[in-house]
Amino acid sequence: MRAGVRKNKNRGYQQLRVWQDTIQYYGMVCEVYRSFAFELKRVASQAIASGDSVHRNIAEGYCRRSISEYLQHLNYALGSMGESVSGNHACKHAKQISEEQFEQLDALAYKIENGLLKLVESLERKKQQGDWIDHLVVKESNAVYTVR
Repeated sequence: MRAGVRKNKNRGYQQLRVWQDTIQYYGMVCEVYRSFAFELKRVASQAIASGDSVHRNIAEGYCRRSISEYLQHLNYALGSMGESVSGNHACKHAKQISEEQFEQLDALAYKIENGLLKLVESLERKKQQGDWIDHLVVKESNAVYTVR
């Protein structure tokens, strides 16, 4: 295995484009809100927390391995995106973030929301068709595992 590359089935969410986009979104949110004045630190903290929650819910749901729990966490991620987008609108309206900052955040948020909705639709189809395995298949072995 190449140095620095770690793979396992439990980290499959990292291959999802929507998860990768949420990591980028979180970075953008941090960049925009970290410079808020002291009296607005609560607002900034909440904006950062809601942006952070999106990728975490995608990962947690995926790692639960139950399609019902995965769907539930994707809906939590959608809720956090809604909270984040609403906060961005309020901050733009209050002139706490610029129009340009808002547009950059909103464009990526829109992409993420659509990606999450498509993922939910896809998983709901799999659930209806019975095309989902609710557990990781782990074969026990006496092999020694080494870290390279």
